[in-house]
Parts: sequence; structure tokens; C-alpha cells
Amino acid sequence: MCGIVGYIGENQAAPILLDGLSKLEYRGYDSAGIAVSSGEEIRMVKATGRLKVLDDLTHGGSTLPGTIGIGHTRWATHGEPSDTNAHPHLNKDGSIVVVHNGIIENYLKLKKKLENKGYKFLSETDTEVIAHMLDYYYNGNPVDTITKIMHRMEGSYALGIMFQDHPDEIYAVRKDSPLIVGESNEGNFIASDAPAVLKYTRQVYFIQNEEIVKLTKDSLTFYNIDEEVLTKEATTIDWDINAAEKGGYEHFMLKEMYEQSKAVSDTLNPRLKDGDIVIQELGMSEDEIRKIRKIYIVACGSAYHTGVTAKYVFEGLARIPVEVDLASEFRYRHPIFEPDTFVIIVSQSGETADSLAALREAKSHGVKTLGIVNVVGSSIAREADNVMYTWAGPEIAVATTKAYSTQLIAEYLLALKFAKVRGTIDNDVFASMLEELKQLPEQISLLLSHKENVQKFANRYLATEHVFFIGRGIDYAISLEGSLKLKEISYIHSEAYAAGELKHGTISLIEDGRLVVAVLTQPDLYKKTISNIQEVKTRGAFVMAVTTVENTEVEKVADYCVYIPKTNPYFTNSLAVIPLQLFGYYVSIGKGLDVDKPRNLAKSVTVE
Repeated sequence: MCGIVGYIGENQAAPILLDGLSKLEYRGYDSAGIAVSSGEEIRMVKATGRLKVLDDLTHGGSTLPGTIGIGHTRWATHGEPSDTNAHPHLNKDGSIVVVHNGIIENYLKLKKKLENKGYKFLSETDTEVIAHMLDYYYNGNPVDTITKIMHRMEGSYALGIMFQDHPDEIYAVRKDSPLIVGESNEGNFIASDAPAVLKYTRQVYFIQNEEIVKLTKDSLTFYNIDEEVLTKEATTIDWDINAAEKGGYEHFMLKEMYEQSKAVSDTLNPRLKDGDIVIQELGMSEDEIRKIRKIYIVACGSAYHTGVTAKYVFEGLARIPVEVDLASEFRYRHPIFEPDTFVIIVSQSGETADSLAALREAKSHGVKTLGIVNVVGSSIAREADNVMYTWAGPEIAVATTKAYSTQLIAEYLLALKFAKVRGTIDNDVFASMLEELKQLPEQISLLLSHKENVQKFANRYLATEHVFFIGRGIDYAISLEGSLKLKEISYIHSEAYAAGELKHGTISLIEDGRLVVAVLTQPDLYKKTISNIQEVKTRGAFVMAVTTVENTEVEKVADYCVYIPKTNPYFTNSLAVIPLQLFGYYVSIGKGLDVDKPRNLAKSVTVE
């Protein structure tokens, strides 16, 4: 949510800021702005709408000369999208400018205090409070001023700040909202995420909670909240810069669907060695694995859906009780952390606010934690006891595809490893399942090569208003993700139901022509789900079935069938989700929507 970019160096800042913000569009935004210092004054331009509006207003940045500046793409939380509410925000005389990601939870209290001191507010944002607080406490020392407001703000924030009487410096600080610093021979950068700076540098520093950084064109100085100088080491980002570009594809989402085969291989293959699963980053001995008595899997959105699948896999193979929790609910229900509990936090960005809070709740109770994340050096990666990376590379489209697929692989590997160590599956079954895992990348590619079949079907349902997804067991977990993919990028009302629950109320919504997507990949549940298909068909539904190649019986009851290759029933999500991703994608583009940046959504949800 929101994006920050800052630059100080030898080059003109405004074009670099606009370019960096364009690389963060996937985070979601409704307005944008940049502020540039010429050394004599700070000039600012803001605009509601897409970044192109701002680019046109500034003629590609040429109307704002200067080699130091900060920029922002805003996702509205306090106040509607407008030029006034857009960032950056200024103090009363325009000598201090700030951009902010996050939410200041006590901003009303702070605002009232400032109003009593005579400060006037132009916007409805919590960020303008920060600008005026900086003004109120400013004593000529930026670091001292910043620490003063840090002690008074509650909530989450990443800030980029410029002071007019320190024209050769940018300051940045973070608390529970992501921020990195990039270092290069041509200047230094701040950014919310690595894609904004990959064009200019691969050397980045991850700013930790309550750390401050002062940037000049040729130096970086880091401080803690006590204003003590810190020593930090840079991390080299090894992402291919082309991975953050479309590479000839019409949309990032389509490109990332095609990258799933490679991403799955990259996550899987380094952990398969000599017929065994080796997860060195797990940091657990075999004795510790045997002692585990309960697992919590905690996540949001699509990552939560992988957890629903993982519950079936862990319980079926390793025979460990698993609870899957939405991170936004987890810490508020006062979960019971018994001895030998293991908590797995799943997040693509590693910065998801609710998931990070859930991790901290678990750690406060002394239980073992593991983060499954995609972004190296992210908050969850740093704070979990151990981290298992998914090697999906940068994912730009808001609707996840390849990150989801790699999270599934990580969870499969963990479940199989635990099952083998605990002796709940024999060596022959283990070896057979490893071989089936190895086939998944090629099978994913095969499904994508037949995308036109799904496209033709999707084109028939561009005007539909309601869709239901049904399945049992792992098929229900698959249905959850298929439904989310459709609704988030096509804006069609869609719901997923455990098929056996239809008769407990939901079937009343089935009428003539209603599209029902039925997922049938679990052999033990085929016949029961076919009975559910017959129930909705009797009431006029049109049924699209996603099933395995050997289950041709479904053709007798479904109107349209999509077949996936044969694999172990525990792994079918990795294949069945592909046509569902394609279905959502083609419905969205058929309706002429912005598939990569759906309305009201952000890629990384860094506020509660």
C-alpha cells in the first residue's frame, strides 16, 4: 500500500522519482506527488489518478529542477482521493516536506494539540499532522526532531523527509512499514520496495524498526531512536531487472502466470538432495520435529488459502493437528500456545501488517516460528525464528499467481519432511511423492499451453453477476483461491463453498443460468461432489468442472470440463488453480478492466 521513493545525487531528481514510482504502481494507489528541492526552495506537484497525470503535469519531471527529492503514490486511508490529500505534505511555511506510508493511530489527539497551538490543516490526512509536528519540534537538528515525533506517534509509518535549511540531505525513518535505502555511485535512494531502485543499484540496506537514516549524495548515516550511530551491512539484490518488466506480455499477471513453472522449480529443486528433502533454513533438529504437537498456519488472502490446503497435507501426511487462521483475527482471539506448538507465518511481501502482528504475538509466548516469505530481508523474514524463502522473484500484479504457487510448494516440502521424520509415511511413498513434485513444473507449463480453451469459455461469462465455486477437502481450498481470483480482478460477486454445505442454505441462490465452478480432484470425494453438481444442475445452474484426466464421468453432469494432469491428490491445488487463474484473467480483460491494478486493492497491505 502506497509507495515512497527518494533520491539525492548528481542527476535530476524528478525523472528518477517518477520512474521509481512507476515501478511501485503494483502496490496500489489513487494519487501521486513529488517534491524537489532546488537548494533555494522546495517545489511540489500532486495529482489525483494514475501516475501518468503527474508525469504529464511535470513534463516528465522537467519542470521541477533539482537533484534532491521525494515522491509518493497514495492509497487513501484518511480522507478521500484528492490533490489536497495526496502526498507530499508541507509544514506551514513550506520549509519541511514529508511523505508517509502507514497509519498514525493517535493522529486526532495530535491534531487537536497542534490546532490549539495555532496550526491550520488543509487536508484530512494523518500525514499532515506529521509535517506540523516536525515544524513544532524543529530545533535545527533533523535527527533530534525526528526522534521527538517518534516518541509521540502511535501506529505504523515509513517517512521520507526534507528540511529546506538542510538542502543537501534527505531523512527517512520507519516503524512497521517497509523502507529500504539504495546506494550507488550516482547518488542514494529511499524506496518502499526494491523494484523502484533496481535500475540504479543492487546494493540496499533494510531499515529496521525505529531506525533513522540521513542520506547525502555520497554518504549514508544510520541512527537508532536514541540518536546513536549504527553500523549496517548492505544486501545485494540478485533479482533480474527484467523480472520487474512485462517482457512483451500484455499484462504482468499473464507474465507471472507463465513464470510459475520456473518459480516452482526454483523453490523446489534446491531443497531436493539425494532423494531427500533438505530444508537447512528450518533450523529444527529431527527430535524437535518429532516433538511438535500442534501447528498454526497464519496468513491473509491468497496466502491464507495455501494454508487451508496445507492443513489437509500436514494432517494427512504428518498426522499433526493444524489450525489455519486469518492473521487479522489470530491475535485478537487469544490463541492457546501449548508447549511444542509451531507457528508458520505465510506472506509474499514479508511486510503484511496483520501477519507481522501475528508473528510477534506468537513470539511473545515463546513458541517456535517460521516465516514463509518471498522478499529477502523483509520484516517477517528478519523477525521469525527461521525463514523459508520462496524463490518467485518480484511479483508485480496485485493478484498473486506465482507467489501463491511457490507458497504451496514450500508447504508441501515441509509436510513431507515432517511426515518422513515422524515415520507417518514409508520410504516408498515418500520417494513416489518426491517424483510427483518434480513433475509439477512441466505439468503447469502444459496447462498454460492450452489457455485458449479457458479464454473461449471465459468470454461467454463477461456479463455474469454471480459465480459460485464448490469443492470438498483440498478442492474446497482450491475453490477459495479461484473465487478470490475472479472477484478481485473482474469485480464479479463470487463465493466459494464447501460443496456439502450447499443444502444448508446456499443452494437457494442457484437459479437458471447461474455459473457454478466445481472442483473435483480428490478421488475419495469425486462421487459426493458429482452429487452436488447434480443438485445445482437440477436448479438450472451451468457447471464448469475442473477435474483430473481420469475422471471422465463428470462429463455426464457438467456442461464444460477442464482437465488437469494426474498427480498425487495432495498436490492437485498446484495444477487446478492454473485454469482458475486463467478464467479470472480472461474475464477481467474481456471486460476491459485494469487486471494488474484492480480498484481499491494494494499489493502489500502494510496497515491493519
